[in-house]
Formats: sequence, structure tokens, C-alpha cells
Amino acid sequence: MATGTGDRRDAGRCIVNLLPLDEDERAQFTQAASDIRQVFVNGVDTRERLVWPAAFPRDLSDQVTAIIGNATVDDVRSCRRLQWLQTWSAGFERYAAPGVLPDDVMITNASGAYGPSVSEHLFAMMWSLMKRLPGYAVQQTQELWRDMGATLSPFGGTAVIIGTGDIGSHFARLVHGVGMHTIGIRRHIEVGAEGIDEMHAFTELDEVLPRADVLAMVVPSTPQTRHLLGAHNIGLLRHEAIVLNAGRGDAIDAAALTTALDRGSLWGAGLDVTDPEPLPAGHPLWKQPRCLITPHVAGGNHLRRTGDAIIAIALENVRRYAAGEALTNRRR
Repeated sequence: MATGTGDRRDAGRCIVNLLPLDEDERAQFTQAASDIRQVFVNGVDTRERLVWPAAFPRDLSDQVTAIIGNATVDDVRSCRRLQWLQTWSAGFERYAAPGVLPDDVMITNASGAYGPSVSEHLFAMMWSLMKRLPGYAVQQTQELWRDMGATLSPFGGTAVIIGTGDIGSHFARLVHGVGMHTIGIRRHIEVGAEGIDEMHAFTELDEVLPRADVLAMVVPSTPQTRHLLGAHNIGLLRHEAIVLNAGRGDAIDAAALTTALDRGSLWGAGLDVTDPEPLPAGHPLWKQPRCLITPHVAGGNHLRRTGDAIIAIALENVRRYAAGEALTNRRR
């Protein structure tokens, strides 16, 4: 399964690199790793799609000290000498779950790579819903020429963004550019974010939600964020509000959202993530005309610049790992 290694060795450390790299990129990683052995598993032919999980050489489990990429939880757990895991995703929660890895194993992620891609997807969903484009797309398949009525504009409106990291900040800048006031919700309100006009704590969410014309959610899956938007909070939103989610599906109570959309209590919802995921056949959200659903494709490797950024983050961390320096994007 392993298709190549670096030429140099150091005292027992071994990196398994699952990124889809071309020969020039492999050479850069080999140079960055210095004397550390590095095994490259995937070829550049898989570059267009960073498939999770990646193929992993189980025969090296007793040698691996670092993994670059998203192996299965079982594969990662099998590496008893593991010191460091670098994911190519922004999400890392499955690896940080209790019992998966010892507490002293470092976990770093690709936060910073996905901001443009995911924020642009959210932005496109927002415009599509405001201008009723999903409904017009359905009418086109039915050969109908019919005015669907009033539309919305972002100009002069307010966007509430829950989660103001890389993705949330990128989205804030996009909507700011079309005339929206931006309100951020984050755990540490003393930390600012570019594009955010006001920053509030999660404890202030009930006070902020009635101001939202657009509510964008980009939070991870944690016990604290599960059903963060439930029946109570949905009820605080105005009837012409749009809900967008590109974080984790369980941040929204799907049943409560379905009820609100069925009643016309919201203008619409754009979901790139759902709970459960994939959304099962027969789920009422599939046929809800106010809901625009995409299959968790906002991030991924759909933009070339995303893949380039993921590789750049990993490359810098390999260099730091070899040099004994602090890693970037350290999550644990």
C-alpha cells in the first residue's frame, strides 16, 4: 500500500503522509521532514477529492509516530507510538473523543484552509434563498413560467454568525460587503474577528436572535452545541429570517426546524450539514420547498486553493515537527 518513502532517517520517528501529493510536493515534504522517515501513501490521482477515511498502511502501525491526514479512528488508535496527528479537515472531534488517543498525543487541524470555500457556499445559499432560486429551478423542470412573488435583499439587514473563526469571519466579510451589519457569537468575546461589527457571548444568544435577518452557524459538534438552535431559539427568529448551517448538523434540532418551515415561521433554511447525515430517504426536509440542501460539500477539496492551503499547513507543521518547534493549529 505504501508507495514511497523519504531517503533519510532519524531516531525511530516515522511519518505516514496520506495527502494526495505530486512528486514535487513529496520532495518538499521529504525536505521538511529532515532525517525523519516519511511514507507517502496516496498519489496525486486522488487530489480532486480528499476522501475520508484515507487508505492507511496497517503494517506500519507499530512504527508510526505522526500521521498527516484523516485515517479511520481504528487506524489511528492502532498506532501505539503516535505523537502527533495532523488532519486535513477542520473538524477533529472524532479523534479527540475519550478513549481514542492518549492525552499526550498532539492533534492539529487544517483550520484556515476552508474559510473561502465554505463561506462562499453559505453566501450562495443565502442569495439563492433570498431570490427564490430553488423554487424557480423546480419550475424550470416543470416548464412553468410563473412569478413566485416577493424576494429579499441583504442590504441593510443583520447577519448573526455563530462561530466566528476562519469560516465565520470570511462569511462576515462577504455579507459586510453587500451592506449587512454583522453580529458574532463566540465563547471568548474578548477575541475579535475580522468582518464582525459586534461580538456577543453564547449567553446573549436569546437577546441577539430577534435581530437576525440571516443566521449562519459554523460550530463544531460538542455537547454544548447540540441542538443549539432548538424550538425555543427558532421561535425567537423573525418570520423572514434565513437559517444557514455549514458546521455540524446536530447544532440544529431538525424536527423543530422542519416544523418552523412547514408553518412558514421562517423564510428558508440552507443546510450543507444535517442530523442525521446523510439525511435519510423520506425525511420531510427533502421535500420542504423552503429548504435548500447540499450533501456536505461546502468544504472538501472542491476549490484548488483549499487543497493548496491544506498542504501548506501540513508542510509547515512537518517542518516544525522535525525541528522540535511548536506546531500551528494545535487543538490538543
